[in-house]
Formats: sequence, structure tokens, C-alpha cells
Amino acid sequence: MCLSTAFRDSKPDEVLMEDVSKIDIDGENVTLTDLMGEKKTFKGRLTFADLTGAVIRIDC
Repeated sequence: MCLSTAFRDSKPDEVLMEDVSKIDIDGENVTLTDLMGEKKTFKGRLTFADLTGAVIRIDC
């Protein structure tokens, strides 16, 4: 299983969510869902996704 950690693009050390299993993008909203089904929505844009490296960056 490939789960990722999402970080704020402007602050690479700031974790937005761990164990991300799903990313939904709807206009300016990026919704992350973790392994347990918890969702967090951020106004911004996806700037980077390395699924083999388990890293997601969001400009929010």
C-alpha cells in the first residue's frame, strides 16, 4: 500500500496530514483523505506528488 504525507509547500517541515490515501481536487479546494477516512480540505493547489517517495506538497 502506498500512503503519503502531505506538506505545506511554503513550509516543507509543516505536515498537513499523514497516511494520505486519496486526493480530491475541486477547483481551488484540495481534499485529503487518510487511511482511517478522516478528511481535511485546504484552499490551494497541488504543487507536487511523489507517490513512490510518499510525499505530497500543497500550496495553501
